[in-house]
Amino acid sequence: MIRVAIADDHQLVRAGFRALLESEPDLTVVGEASSGAELLELLRRTPVDVALVDIRMPDGDGLWATEQVAADPALAGVRMVIVTTFELDEYVIRAVRAGAAGFLVKDTEPTDLIRAVRVAASGDALLSPGVTRRLLARASEGLKPPVADARLDVLTEREREVLRLVALGLSNDEIATELFLSPLTAKTHVSRIMQKLQARDRVQLVILAYETGQVNPGWQ
Repeated sequence: MIRVAIADDHQLVRAGFRALLESEPDLTVVGEASSGAELLELLRRTPVDVALVDIRMPDGDGLWATEQVAADPALAGVRMVIVTTFELDEYVIRAVRAGAAGFLVKDTEPTDLIRAVRVAASGDALLSPGVTRRLLARASEGLKPPVADARLDVLTEREREVLRLVALGLSNDEIATELFLSPLTAKTHVSRIMQKLQARDRVQLVILAYETGQVNPGWQ
């Protein structure tokens, strides 16, 4: 069972998310919060796998809450999914660097929200929801210009190929298809890349790929 927390200062939004998530047999909402500070209290007393977090909330917004979770080793297992709109692109890079596992827009399709929760909980393909890829591309001007990075020297050529595909938003299964690999082999490559580059998650791999020029926002 995937345990979900919902943080939004609008009760109607929380109620809608709760009703949708709890209609699925493998998802359960274990708590709600109306502010960043309230969310942190909830996470520290209740086991949570995924938190759906609004950006604009009183008493600590969603970005602040994400930063606090990333800085607390006791909350290392919590996957923060930011709920945002395209008008808030300027916050994306801060959220990614803070440790957000993904992004949703509030008018997202119900199936996409459910899928995002599941992939966030699994730690796999955190960029699979199309909105995350688009947001990262639109916010790419906030990234540093590409520079030579000695960290990439530890990667094999195959691992660099996999890194580029991760940065383009492909899931492990899609990478496997693209490179004619088994899904298990693709997953192993991604895990090794994360270990070699000391990346917390796939989103950090995307940032590194953009910063080092492995991909650019115009690639499809």
